[in-house]
Amino acid sequence: MTLIPETPSPSVDVDALRAAVDADFVRTVEQLKSLVSIPGIAWDSFDPERLNESAEAVAALIRGAGLTDVQILRVDNNGKPGGPAVVARRPARDGKPTVLLYAHHDVQPPGDLSLWETEPFVATERNGRLYGRGAADDKAGIMAHVGALRALDSVLGEDSGVGITLFIEGEEEAGSPTFRDFLETYRDLLEADVIVVADSGNWKVGVPALTTSLRGLVDGTVEVQVLDHAVHSGMFGGPVLDAPTLLARLISTFHDDAGDVAIEGLASSDTAAVEYAEADFREDSSVLDGVQLAGTGSIASRLWTKPALSIIGIDVPSVDMSSNTIQPKARAKFSLRLAPGQNPEEAMAAVGRHVQAHAPFGAKVTFTPGEQGQAFATDTSAPAARTALWALREAWDGVEPVESGMGGSIPFIADLTELFPSAQILITGVEDPDSRAHSANESLDLGDFRNAVLAEALLLASLGQAPQS
Repeated sequence: MTLIPETPSPSVDVDALRAAVDADFVRTVEQLKSLVSIPGIAWDSFDPERLNESAEAVAALIRGAGLTDVQILRVDNNGKPGGPAVVARRPARDGKPTVLLYAHHDVQPPGDLSLWETEPFVATERNGRLYGRGAADDKAGIMAHVGALRALDSVLGEDSGVGITLFIEGEEEAGSPTFRDFLETYRDLLEADVIVVADSGNWKVGVPALTTSLRGLVDGTVEVQVLDHAVHSGMFGGPVLDAPTLLARLISTFHDDAGDVAIEGLASSDTAAVEYAEADFREDSSVLDGVQLAGTGSIASRLWTKPALSIIGIDVPSVDMSSNTIQPKARAKFSLRLAPGQNPEEAMAAVGRHVQAHAPFGAKVTFTPGEQGQAFATDTSAPAARTALWALREAWDGVEPVESGMGGSIPFIADLTELFPSAQILITGVEDPDSRAHSANESLDLGDFRNAVLAEALLLASLGQAPQS
């Protein structure tokens, strides 16, 4: 039987771990810069050898952090090899818990290079931040693990006893297509008592956060058809409306006049405990002056505990290719974020009922379900969560950590929850509202990065003080 301490251990030497992190921090940042220089992108349109190079670099770093059982593993996806994942283990001693440390080494494509102020794959320090693709999402997560392990070993050596499994995924930005199969294939290798997912962020620079809830997700497409084929707009326009216009009318029914999602059957609550000032949200999200915010209730609830629906793609003729014809078909893709507690299958069915019930002018509406993912909520009364909050508070010199939700979704969290039901899952991270993950000029606050390394070292040290069974 493995026991997790009910409270943070008073024997953890915070000052010694802080000194160890500080002494090693220049090397940690330099190694992060080296990782940023490798454009490991898991999309089919990019060179897979760079992704393999990224995995090899991560494996070398982990070996240098004192773990010797290091493997690069992958599973097939419909006959194609999945992204290379790095897995390393160090067994627990004396009945102490095992902690699985997750991050991912693949990154988003750089996008439009003209929007970058620095080269995306040349890590650049400026005004206390490190710029580059993957600097925050999620190569800093990898280095937070590596730096924490080095500090832990420097101070405690073998006296820690906590078991460590590192799982550095190689296809997260491509949607983790083999994640579930990977977990099932290597389940015994990945079994843990606590799982730390370092792929989220802090409340703001100088204020740490533990992500305690995630919205779920469903997406799909809606197609509107009014004609068998396109016809001349002058000869037939008037009695029949074009498909793009009717699609727009259908899309407009997704929200009420206040901007709340108007699909019946979706869970929604105004229960977020944290206050998110409107001025801060406007600055963080870059909302233009004069644009009114949508929805009702607190800003935090609109982000974390209420549904949010966005149209993320539309298929209609482009302006440059348009002609004077009434378009017979138009299609849109929606992305619906779900409040915690919402069943994704029921949400998908609710969208399907809604679009059929609101078919404009009797148009033929075809609804095609897409992906779906469960929401997630952390039990903050559980021992590992309480210890994580303590570690964040200590690392940030007494600043109270925020128990924050995330408006986005991490679909693979549901797989971890299902396959490792007894594990306590903690979602941490190094980003802040100005990190601009996935966008041009992605960056990382180096001060908060140092604190994140220390917080994880403190967490591991305290978990390693678990009593023997």
